[in-house]
Amino acid sequence: MRILTAILAIMIAVVFVGSAMAVPPGKTAEFKGGALGKVIFDGKTHADKGLKCNDCHTKIFQMKKVAKITMADMNAGKNCGECHNGTKAFKSSDAANCAKCHKK
Repeated sequence: MRILTAILAIMIAVVFVGSAMAVPPGKTAEFKGGALGKVIFDGKTHADKGLKCNDCHTKIFQMKKVAKITMADMNAGKNCGECHNGTKAFKSSDAANCAKCHKK
């Protein structure tokens, strides 16, 4: 019985560990952003637009920390750039939008 309970507890923990790493509405995550300043991801801003965590995770982003996201990749339509392309959301390559994500 104890072994079954332990296995069940481990399975539940594995299922929910991905959710714990995502940024829920009302929370932010900070990423190193180079010369333009750190990048702030705001879960609330995206939730207010009607997005759910699963819209990006695991379709665009895996449930793990990404080693490096570059502006070149984003401007090529990868990572955040999949939506921030000027059609779905503001265009990441437009210099007027830099301060929406980058903070000094």
